[in-house]
Amino acid sequence: MQKMVLNLGDKFPNFIVDTTIGQIDFHEWAGDSWVILFSHPADFTPVCTTELAAVARLVPEFTKRNVKPIALSCDSVESHKKWIDDIKAYGKLNGFDYPIIDDEKRELAVKLNMLDKDEIGAAGLPLTCRAVFIIDPHKKLRLSILYPATTGRNFAEILRTIDSMQLTDRKRVATPADWVQGQECMVQPNVPEEELASLFPGDVTNVELPSGKMYLRKTTF
Repeated sequence: MQKMVLNLGDKFPNFIVDTTIGQIDFHEWAGDSWVILFSHPADFTPVCTTELAAVARLVPEFTKRNVKPIALSCDSVESHKKWIDDIKAYGKLNGFDYPIIDDEKRELAVKLNMLDKDEIGAAGLPLTCRAVFIIDPHKKLRLSILYPATTGRNFAEILRTIDSMQLTDRKRVATPADWVQGQECMVQPNVPEEELASLFPGDVTNVELPSGKMYLRKTTF
């Protein structure tokens, strides 16, 4: 498979793969949902086990946000299914409600540029890095993060970014540093003063700054 360089806003490629829930056409499986696709170096590895357990616990939170999680690991479906028993035991889980993609040949990892050249596995091949792709219902790539293989992900941060993107799709705002749902947002700079009352009735605060420029305008939802 040819390697792709994906930029934010690009159409996320479709693919047909085997998973722990059977063969899927990625775009058909995604449907009208958002998707978080996250990759893993290998089955039966310590950090990956903690991550997949964390996502399994967060499935209700993803569902609330109309997000479908799907994992990728460079091993077979048969291996994934055995690994799921360990994940459930580690996370004290009753179920495991999202699929894991079979990428034993690393074809999808290569196509999506997920390999970590600094981490080499037992077979002498580069390990898959901890990539995170968030894809919206229009199949556009909205967020991409690459963690090194040795660093586990913060899924609370990933939920936070989804909250931000979904809010800013609906409203003409941006979210500041460390924002979480329910906190103040920033009115986008391109919103004219004359539209504030209709877009944000009675709820815009101008922050006074030494420059005298009125670009830092706060609102809440």
